[in-house]
Amino acid sequence: MEEQVKLFGAFPSPFSYRIIWALKHKNISYEYIEEDLSNKSQHLLTYNPIYKMIPILVHNEKPIVESTIILEYIEETWPQNPLFPKDPYEKAKARFWIKFGEDKNSEFHQIFHKIGEEQVKATENAKKILKIIEEQGLGDKKFFSGDTIGLIDIAFGWLAFWLEVIQEAAGVKVYEPNNFPHLQSWINNFKQVAIIKENIPNRNAMLDYFKLRRDMIVAL
Repeated sequence: MEEQVKLFGAFPSPFSYRIIWALKHKNISYEYIEEDLSNKSQHLLTYNPIYKMIPILVHNEKPIVESTIILEYIEETWPQNPLFPKDPYEKAKARFWIKFGEDKNSEFHQIFHKIGEEQVKATENAKKILKIIEEQGLGDKKFFSGDTIGLIDIAFGWLAFWLEVIQEAAGVKVYEPNNFPHLQSWINNFKQVAIIKENIPNRNAMLDYFKLRRDMIVAL
């Protein structure tokens, strides 16, 4: 029986792109379904009745939700072109940094959703988090787990494309390349990976999207 793989996503969600990158890395054929999150489809509501959010991976009619859980499912289901280190300790470290990134995502959301002094405070906090990621997670390595792209890189991939756009739309400066040389080197390496550079959202369209959302936040 031929495998059926579907991905429900939405522009310009970085969580959707995580799954796209992982599937492309594994050479898995899939059908992509773009969701309108202002008018969610019955499929989305059926496959993810609790959170009612994307991304959703549907494998042979079985839905898997939450992007980091989907990434691990992909890794375990299709072991070719592994994205996790083989060594149990290194794998545990990878899981730690992925969880760290997920735990701190809300801190980055604050730079976009806050205004005034609260935004200033959120910006400084986000810089501290980036420094932790750079110094303790990445170091001077090419990728987070060594010389080849892995699940940590895919999980942090939004830093390479979305952060620059989000900070421009929000009118703040969280990330400046000169202040994060190792992180900038990683971004350059990440952007040169074929499956990444062939599957990225249009920057201008992203900027328009986030500027519109930012204007709505400021107007409240």
